[in-house]
Amino acid sequence: MPELPEVEVTRLGIQPHLEGQQVTDAHIIDGRLRWPVPSNLRTILAGQTLHRIERRGKYLLFQMDTGHLLIHLGMTGVLRVLPVQEPLKPHDRVVVVFGKRSLRLHDPRKFGAVLWHASKRGSIEDHPLLLKLGTEPFSTDFAGDLGAAVLYRCSRGRSVAVKSFLLAGQAVVGVGNIYCSESLFEAGIHPAKPAGKLTKPQCARLATAVRMVLKKAIAAGGSTLRDFVDSEGKQGYFTMQSKVYDRRGEPCRVCKTPIRQIVQGQRSTYFCPACQKR
Repeated sequence: MPELPEVEVTRLGIQPHLEGQQVTDAHIIDGRLRWPVPSNLRTILAGQTLHRIERRGKYLLFQMDTGHLLIHLGMTGVLRVLPVQEPLKPHDRVVVVFGKRSLRLHDPRKFGAVLWHASKRGSIEDHPLLLKLGTEPFSTDFAGDLGAAVLYRCSRGRSVAVKSFLLAGQAVVGVGNIYCSESLFEAGIHPAKPAGKLTKPQCARLATAVRMVLKKAIAAGGSTLRDFVDSEGKQGYFTMQSKVYDRRGEPCRVCKTPIRQIVQGQRSTYFCPACQKR
């Protein structure tokens, strides 16, 4: 499933091609996604200018003249900028045309989303899908001591494992399964430790680790899981740099202790029992 780094890589890839361009057409090939694509999408978008492409958590926000187009990649979605004459492929679901270029959502499993939020309905930040998201890891609200404070405050009284606490995205968004394992390793925290027992120094190390790991993942083009590729069709290579994820039984890159795997919330977690004592 594309997580924050993959979505950010997608945003960075399509941004220079589409920002400032006018929508000339839109086509719904198959609107039966996680939520139905608005049937009047063509009428809504035609003639509007795309001013900015931003990201909130795993949602891409396309700021138009009269509102925002929200796109979520779901489990297998990919956004590509292609010549308008490029033939459609199986599983292409929605096409937004910008003159000679088209933005296409390719989504085999149809868990993605394409939704419209009109400006007259209020701020995009108040959209129900965005309202309860945690702090952005690269925002000023999560920088330095503020990031540690966010994690410490949100974790108080929580008995859930710290890995599950991070994955929930209510304190800080975008730390997906791979990046949870990597961040906890960098911070030297056992993934099963109750979130409420995190100390302030541990929260400080974890906040720093989250930002570092996500930045590295974005620089590496994200992670290649299933069929994720970026906007140019290139695979991400972060998992080739991983220190614990998907390395069960292999020696820790720091202490040589074999990496262990456990299952938390039906998701695999990887850690070093020596570097991440419980």
